[in-house]
Amino acid sequence: MSEYQIETHSELETKHVAEQLGLFLKPGDVVTLEGDLGAGKTTFAKGLSSGLGVTRVVNSPTFTIIKEYQGELPFYHMDVYRLEDSEEDIGFGEYFNGEGVCLVEWAHFISEFLPSEYLNINISYIDEYTRLLEFLPEGERFDSVASELLGAL
Repeated sequence: MSEYQIETHSELETKHVAEQLGLFLKPGDVVTLEGDLGAGKTTFAKGLSSGLGVTRVVNSPTFTIIKEYQGELPFYHMDVYRLEDSEEDIGFGEYFNGEGVCLVEWAHFISEFLPSEYLNINISYIDEYTRLLEFLPEGERFDSVASELLGAL
């Protein structure tokens, strides 16, 4: 599969990219998000939720692991960092095969539970304002999504 990249130069730009991505997603889609602390994962989640029509305030589900939001599609925001040394399946399949869109932060900790097709996004901190967003699609559908998204920006 291909790799796609885009640089953003503000929190607002990062949110905009994520919001636009939300317009391409459909029920059962899984997006994984990797990046160091402070790289902008929660900012990205806020933008994605907006693109899915969520009007509630979105914040990191670090202590609850999964937060559910209702928009035009259900939005399941997961932060699985606390599952680093766990092999516990907390019902991921029900979410991944459900009627909503899943965003999974720190997904490499649950790689054995991920579906065969998903869109992985890595956010790298370049400086105080600049981020590099790398789109690493797993599967043809997400290769098309990434290509169309970056072509539309």
